Amino acid sequence: MDHARVRLGSSAVEVTRLGFGAGPIGNLFAAVAEADAAAAVDAAWRCGLRFFDTAPLYGHGLSERRLGEALRAHPRDELVVATKVGRLLVPDDGPPPDDGFVASPPLRPVFDFSYDATLRSLDASLERLGLDRVDVLHVHDPDDHAEDALRGAFPALRRLRAQRVVRAIGAGMNQSALLARFVREAEIDCVLLAGRYTLLEQSALADLLPLCVERGVSVIAGGVFNSGLLADPSPRATYNYHPAPPELVERARRLAAICARHDVDLKAAALRFPLAHPAVACVLTGARSAAEVEENARLFATPIPLALWDDLRGAAVLGDDTPTPGAASELYA
Repeated sequence: MDHARVRLGSSAVEVTRLGFGAGPIGNLFAAVAEADAAAAVDAAWRCGLRFFDTAPLYGHGLSERRLGEALRAHPRDELVVATKVGRLLVPDDGPPPDDGFVASPPLRPVFDFSYDATLRSLDASLERLGLDRVDVLHVHDPDDHAEDALRGAFPALRRLRAQRVVRAIGAGMNQSALLARFVREAEIDCVLLAGRYTLLEQSALADLLPLCVERGVSVIAGGVFNSGLLADPSPRATYNYHPAPPELVERARRLAAICARHDVDLKAAALRFPLAHPAVACVLTGARSAAEVEENARLFATPIPLALWDDLRGAAVLGDDTPTPGAASELYA
């Protein structure tokens, strides 16, 4: 895979165009063995990925610990590590929360977007990661806490950036409207947008992406398979971590049929599509095994004929104003 990097906003942080999402190695939906988690991170390194994203929520600290342990075998200065704030992990011996993570430590994530909690959250993350710094720090899922985040978490992140404790700051969410507000008001370098700019749906074109181009803020595209629907467009597929609505399953099947006519895997098209927009710096994909990482890297490098994108427009599954990839060399420029 091409090792070229692109800068996040006006920061000095440069990321590979394909990154590793460490949510699955935090036992998302199913337990992952320690050895398999380590092998997934090692495979990412071998495949040329140098951007690794995690969060305290993922496995209630398990993802950060596993990621940190696996990354110790690799040169720190060649890696970009991102984590998040907004949830503190507090001891809890009660029933585990229903947040998708299984076999987690007896810790409960509690929302707290205050200034002090943000600093404490980063300290705890660094301890779990076994690192003295992270490169990118996001405010995580402040959907119902926007004012708290603007008063507390974001000022803390700006202070950490000014002190060079972190090199870039942002916000990670599953919606674009509030991210657009943060771009306007929070002086951030990047946003992590999950699921709202994909081959299946491009709602972020209406607000967030043009604003990011205007303000010089980079978009990290996550959830590019829409929780699995673009990986397996079947009636049992999930979308936004819930059973996929029939109309979206049908839309995904139309996309898959058009890709098949060009001998292109739907997943390959889904991985490459977001990078055509000038705001999008990189794509994040989660993986729970070395095999999944290797498959994603192979699909990401698959040549895609320009005619495929023309056919997707002609079938009205992509709008006329939706940017689509050009030649492979343009993607890595």
